[in-house]
Amino acid sequence: MTDGENSRLHVIITGRVQGVSFRYFVMEKADALNLRGWVRNRWDGSVEVTAEGIHADLEQLLQHLHSGPPMARVDHVDFEWLDYNGEFKSFNLSSTR
Repeated sequence: MTDGENSRLHVIITGRVQGVSFRYFVMEKADALNLRGWVRNRWDGSVEVTAEGIHADLEQLLQHLHSGPPMARVDHVDFEWLDYNGEFKSFNLSSTR
């Protein structure tokens, strides 16, 4: 895979990541990188992200997810690369699951 190719990234972030504007932080970073997908809080206190776009831009998003906004504490970032499928039109908040 080259950096110019489209990819899909799925991420679960654990730590103090709910109630600290983490989802809005992700949306801001994703919008700035022209990524599409969603971010949501999960019932277990983690945050889940699915994003699609240019692989190099997704790598940048992944780096931001390791730190998060100022009030967050990221303990672990679990991620996987998936095949791009182009299903998203924008980047949105998704409902909690």
